[in-house]
Amino acid sequence: MSVDTSIAALFLAAVLLRGATRLWLAGRQLAAVRARRSSVPPMFAGAITTADHEKAADYAAARMHSARVGAVTGAVVALALTFGGGVAAVDAAWRQTALAQPWLGTAVVLSVLALLQAVELPFAIWRTFGLESRFGFNRTSPRLFAADFVKRLAIGAVIVAPLAAAAIALMQHAGRWWWVAAWAGWLCATLALTWAWPRLVAPLFNRFAPLDDPVLETRIASLVRRCGFASDGVFVMDGSRRSARGNAYFTGVGRSKRIVFFDTLLARLGAAEVEAVLAHELGHFRLNHIRRRFIAASLSALAGFGLLAWLAARPGFYAALGVPIASEHAALLLFVILVPAFTFFATPVLSAWSRRHELEADDFAVRYTSADALSNALIKIYRDNGSNVAPDRLYSAFYDSHPPALERVARLKALTGGPAPARPGRPQPAVLQ
Repeated sequence: MSVDTSIAALFLAAVLLRGATRLWLAGRQLAAVRARRSSVPPMFAGAITTADHEKAADYAAARMHSARVGAVTGAVVALALTFGGGVAAVDAAWRQTALAQPWLGTAVVLSVLALLQAVELPFAIWRTFGLESRFGFNRTSPRLFAADFVKRLAIGAVIVAPLAAAAIALMQHAGRWWWVAAWAGWLCATLALTWAWPRLVAPLFNRFAPLDDPVLETRIASLVRRCGFASDGVFVMDGSRRSARGNAYFTGVGRSKRIVFFDTLLARLGAAEVEAVLAHELGHFRLNHIRRRFIAASLSALAGFGLLAWLAARPGFYAALGVPIASEHAALLLFVILVPAFTFFATPVLSAWSRRHELEADDFAVRYTSADALSNALIKIYRDNGSNVAPDRLYSAFYDSHPPALERVARLKALTGGPAPARPGRPQPAVLQ
């Protein structure tokens, strides 16, 4: 068996194994959810009612049914684009126009990505107006959903088109080490997009206004100073236009970083709880988690570009994956389709790394705020978001970037020896990632 034939065999095996693993994990999670549906963990007995817990279980079960469909669809699409000739068909159609590179390749790349968006669209519609509406989270109107979809397509095209054209041009003219230059361009584009997102892109979807609560603003300003964090302001985003969920995040680079709270989050948590949540997020920056993840992503991208260069130089690579005419854009597309089938199996390691960072950020937050305030905020968020607080361990190891609720809250309580979670007020949906 040649190396190129081996690539095809490995890809087929990876796609099928990935799909089977996703189905297996969804089945494990579904069984765990059903078995624990009416049993509220003792730690949350005073904060989460049986009705809330059952609703969370039903929501998780519905998501697992969707995940099963997604696993099968993902495998079918990957095989259809490669062995089924999907990429080859799009390439052949555009070659009828007699476009020269890099415009030919850019058109093919954008067309395939648009097809992928078209496949995803029915699932997005069902998630928004079926699943999320059924459990009371959706506030997006059909008109707003359509506008968001068109904007995302346009923004994606504006970002992807020049990057694809530049990569194709480098592959043609930059010689053997084109992939190093391509990686450097990717790095610059990523930093530029990180800077531009809060100022140019995010306002296309949401309204951002300065925080107008003087008391909370004073507390936040004091916390930011104590933590040694610099930003260009605290903003409130109208997240309630699309969802009942609440969140908070940082965005930007350097001194252009912004602290953003969803209006839904501010409506659901007390001042001390908001402060504790913010301290946790500040911990990610002060402990250099963001920087470490960016470095890891950059090194992974460098290795990816190197692998792409090796594959692109092998004529048999294209035919082995269903593309009869070798080209720079075919190499890019085949690589984008091929890589997720293999990187999926590294997700437990990446998830474990992320969960470790979350616990470190919790420790940081406790040094500057209250462990009880943070644990109570998390409990409200778990409850109001319909989060499953007792997931299957293997499923959680693959998919959860945050520690399981029981582990995380128990750890916070142990730090202070505090009382059991306080009984909450009226339930309202919220989520914090």
